[in-house]
Amino acid sequence: MRILIALGGNAMTGPDGSAAPKAQRAAIGLAMEHVAQVIARGHEVVLTHGNGPQVGNLLVKNELAATVVPPVPLDWCGAQTQGTIGFTILDTLEGALRRRGLTRPAAALVSRTLVDAQDPGFRTPTKPIGRFLPYAEAKVLMDHGQTWQDRGEKGWRRVVASPEPLEILETATIGTLLHQGYVVVAAGGGGIPVVRTPAGDLQGVEAVIDKDLSAAILARDLEADVLVIATDVENAMVGWGTPGQRALHTVSAREMRAYADAGEFASGSMGPKVEAALRFAERGAGRSVITSLERIADAVSAGADVGTVIQNL
Repeated sequence: MRILIALGGNAMTGPDGSAAPKAQRAAIGLAMEHVAQVIARGHEVVLTHGNGPQVGNLLVKNELAATVVPPVPLDWCGAQTQGTIGFTILDTLEGALRRRGLTRPAAALVSRTLVDAQDPGFRTPTKPIGRFLPYAEAKVLMDHGQTWQDRGEKGWRRVVASPEPLEILETATIGTLLHQGYVVVAAGGGGIPVVRTPAGDLQGVEAVIDKDLSAAILARDLEADVLVIATDVENAMVGWGTPGQRALHTVSAREMRAYADAGEFASGSMGPKVEAALRFAERGAGRSVITSLERIADAVSAGADVGTVIQNL
């Protein structure tokens, strides 16, 4: 089968959330052990990944250096983190495969995601990123054109657009590599956001794209059989935090959509994962799975009672 695995932020940082290089490499190495299990079962694999903590580190560097050098824009931050995380995935995946007696070529692509220049998010940015800062420090960055909001006692925080992803522009290249037997790492952090100018040129923009929504689009366009969204829990839940809390196993897309519409999944955590899984499953061409990183190899097996499996039944 062709499997697209979207790795969550827990696969990119240490157990305590540390984004120190050593902690990142250890976390990514552990994640690749689980990915290697999927590859060992003969599946074609495409990997996407989060980059929130890594971009966060770059934003702190921007803040500290803002009086000396211009801040690096978000699209550049996305490109830099795709490269760093991508080569770390390649190194650790190669080792995980070698320990299983396997060799598979792998490639990491710096990938762009097309968004609409007229997306409402650009008119009213609402996605908070980075640290809270006192006004004097935020003002330096506002003078560089950034949008910051007063959040009361906590201080000021930057907000950016989070537009809908429309297309992963490197999809054809990814497909070519898959046909040649490669494991492909692409669309990290949701992809580098770009718009098409009136003249038809592509241009990077200051925005953050939801990585799981981009993964759903990429899975659709690659005609994947399964979209796996790896997170830190084994199942999506309804009734979270109540006496009636229960795990969801195999559910129809219609049933899952009803739960989502009823507000069962928090917008800041499980909500975007469920929405991405639904968008892929509702096409009817494949199934989506939401589960923990440790269970992804079992979850992709047909008929396995692992994770939350969403099908357009």
